[in-house]
Amino acid sequence: MIEYISTLFINAAIFALFSLGLNLQWGFAGLVNFGHVAFMTVGAYTTVLLTLNGVPWFLAFLIAAAIAGLLGILIGSTALKLREDYLGIVTIGVSEMVRLFVNNEEWLTKGTRGVQDFPLPLVNIVSRQNYSFVLAALLLIVVAIIYWRLEWLVRSPWGRVLKAIREDEEVVKALGKNVFWYKLQAFAIGGAIGGLAGSFYAWQLTTVYPDNFVPLITFQAWTIVTIGGAGNNLGVLLGAALFQFYNAIPRFLPEQIRRFEALFDSSRLGFSIAEQIRADGGRFEAIQLILIGLTLIILMLWRPQGLLGNKKELTLNR
Repeated sequence: MIEYISTLFINAAIFALFSLGLNLQWGFAGLVNFGHVAFMTVGAYTTVLLTLNGVPWFLAFLIAAAIAGLLGILIGSTALKLREDYLGIVTIGVSEMVRLFVNNEEWLTKGTRGVQDFPLPLVNIVSRQNYSFVLAALLLIVVAIIYWRLEWLVRSPWGRVLKAIREDEEVVKALGKNVFWYKLQAFAIGGAIGGLAGSFYAWQLTTVYPDNFVPLITFQAWTIVTIGGAGNNLGVLLGAALFQFYNAIPRFLPEQIRRFEALFDSSRLGFSIAEQIRADGGRFEAIQLILIGLTLIILMLWRPQGLLGNKKELTLNR
């Protein structure tokens, strides 16, 4: 049970880190990025391929973030000239290009066979049974540092310019600020953070396949940002925890139903609801999606800014 809880924590923290990068791009700069998973893909594959070639894990980790940030610069240098929905279309197209590249370039990424048996950080100083705790601790340190520095950034004059660009970039241009340059910086930093999340994602999975990086990963991050509150980093952490709670429900609910059946003598039904749920897990997993959907609907109706979002910062163009 303890190891399962640590796994839940790792998954929540990975998506919190991943969503912090998206929140910088969308929540603070107003950049519509539907291809954020591309940065995670680059980060994951860069890390595992470098470590397989003898590069120390911590150096590979930093290089992965740098390359993901460089990808953000390459995408942003052209795509950021587009507005909103057009930018979203381009970014999701780029993310699919990256996924198809790692799927087809077998000489580099091993294609659909995936990459396995790559070195894991600190695995030599701890037993395999306790490795999840070490990874969780390392991840907690990284998330804390990224959160701390992001909070410092968004409260600085640089962050205030980003918020102004999100609200009305024409006004910012009139004040003499280079709007494109600020957007590019936000896109690159958010991409680098996504690359860091990709490294941890690969270490958690211990094997990397192209199908690990489908567009759904991006929209899970969008869900987390929406639930927690766009433009609020603490809200993103809360949203990631709540999202992971929904993911954990399928493991625990059958046991609770079994206790309910025992309490009310459900043998008269002639079958066990809990066993039916276990036998048809796909249908039960739909409950998870329903809960997430209901949460989003309730938020949109009564608190559209998210759990910790600032309603005063909502504008019509958002």
